[in-house]
Amino acid sequence: MIRKLFSKIFSLEGLYYLLIFGCCIPAFILSFTEHYAFFAAFANSFVILGAVWYLASLSRNIGRTVWFMFPLIFFAAFQVVLLYLYGRSIIAVDMFLNLVTTNSGEATELLSNMWPIIIVVAVLYIPLLVSATVAIIKKRRLQNKFIRRNRPVACAVTVAGLLSMILAMITVKGYKVNCDLYPVNVMYNVYLAVDRSVKVQNYHNTSADYTFSATAPDSIDARQVVVLVIGETSRSTQWQLCGYDRETNPELSKLDGIFMSRHALSESNTTHKSVPMLLSQISAVDYDSLYYVKGIITAFKEAGFATAFFSNQARNHSFIDFFGLEADTAAFIRDHLSFGTISPDCRLLEPLGEILAKNNHRQLIVLHGYGSHFNYRDRYEKHDERFTPTDYIEASAFYRDKLINAYDNSIISTDRFLAGAIEMIDSIAPVASLIYTSDHGEDLFDDGSRYFLHSSPLPTIYQVSVPFMVWTSKGFAEMYPEKIAALHKNVDRPVSSSRSYFHTALDMAGISTPVYEPAASWMSNEYSPREQLYVTDHNQAVRLADIDGIDTSKIKAPRD
Repeated sequence: MIRKLFSKIFSLEGLYYLLIFGCCIPAFILSFTEHYAFFAAFANSFVILGAVWYLASLSRNIGRTVWFMFPLIFFAAFQVVLLYLYGRSIIAVDMFLNLVTTNSGEATELLSNMWPIIIVVAVLYIPLLVSATVAIIKKRRLQNKFIRRNRPVACAVTVAGLLSMILAMITVKGYKVNCDLYPVNVMYNVYLAVDRSVKVQNYHNTSADYTFSATAPDSIDARQVVVLVIGETSRSTQWQLCGYDRETNPELSKLDGIFMSRHALSESNTTHKSVPMLLSQISAVDYDSLYYVKGIITAFKEAGFATAFFSNQARNHSFIDFFGLEADTAAFIRDHLSFGTISPDCRLLEPLGEILAKNNHRQLIVLHGYGSHFNYRDRYEKHDERFTPTDYIEASAFYRDKLINAYDNSIISTDRFLAGAIEMIDSIAPVASLIYTSDHGEDLFDDGSRYFLHSSPLPTIYQVSVPFMVWTSKGFAEMYPEKIAALHKNVDRPVSSSRSYFHTALDMAGISTPVYEPAASWMSNEYSPREQLYVTDHNQAVRLADIDGIDTSKIKAPRD
């Protein structure tokens, strides 16, 4: 019985229908997950069904046809994985860019905890490709009778799909084929990803003549140190300082001079967008201008600061690297670690201490951490493992409690790192200050959902909720009482990290430049919150509240 079933599936006719099914299954699922109107949903299913069916009927050499359609098979497999991870949405531009900016270590950590969907994809697509290869080698062909019988049906399905597409264009407000029809939308996103990659590679030419025209006052006689810390995948709901009911900030809670926002949101849920916005004056409203500006390190250099950049992440040949390498001293500490070595962010304290020992009168130091990026168990050392058990086998809702334990331990590690950095600069520089935020947050199967990780094409509120913290020394507070007063006034007001991080950092250092916006600085009496925005996959600024599924009322501290 089983042998007969397998022989049927892997016959030439079975291969023919398996090709159609494998290529079209993402479209069928998306027709339901994307909440399309009727004609849009019908078109999304039947255009690709008809097209693949018809293409498969053009030649008797089904093995060659399968390999001819390999790009479509690849997109289908990628889309199935994406649907498993996020439950909805097509393959986004940022997904393709993540592929080229993610290092092998990150990919291995993620894939090793996604074995269920990896098995599904392997079972669905590897036999298809193997059977096609065997058919080519053995020169097996479909019968003409079979082809002739299927071709008219394929044509009818194609026509029905195209008619539905036209009706959707007429009747559905905002419907666009390049955005709403699979796999046209995926191919369009591939084009955009390639276009952006080309622009990134040409960045040094397009930004070569940029200047901030930055200056700093000469009235400060005391040593001045500014530290900018960018965390990774740390969401504010798990921070004790933001009201979380677990002690995840035991060290920072002991320190004076800390101002923590409980109402901070990022304008992106992907690292390759959010970090460049933090390190430049660019935000959601003008994101495409990123290719023509330089980063905050250059502004500090123009103002007479010695500059340093240290990262606990691997190089990825993106804006993060470009902006970091503007510094007088730059290092990626993972360059010198063997594969699989656990590297908590406290490792950044060593180069921090070395640069402070140089005793520069004005010093900017940018620290880019690895924070709470999955796999969470690899983000902290044993002495920070306060919450147990953490022995999850895979990233699934079944292991949510264990995943949260490990995630919260990674926040404790971040707490130790930040407290260590603060104590270090406070002991050395009379006028010292530090600003910290994370690039984005993280989904942790919240509210009974199956959402996990970040970088989904449509964000959840947990993916953009971030801690936003400013610390100042006593010497800083004595020298700039008006800035401290402004922090007290603004601490409970909403803040967009992507907008305010850059301008608050300039304000900390007293740097003047035409691009500085007092209304964006959390340390300014002129600070004015703006409506929370989000930069979409197509680099458009939209109101966060207008994104389907976003509910700002879900930002709360207690665990579910």
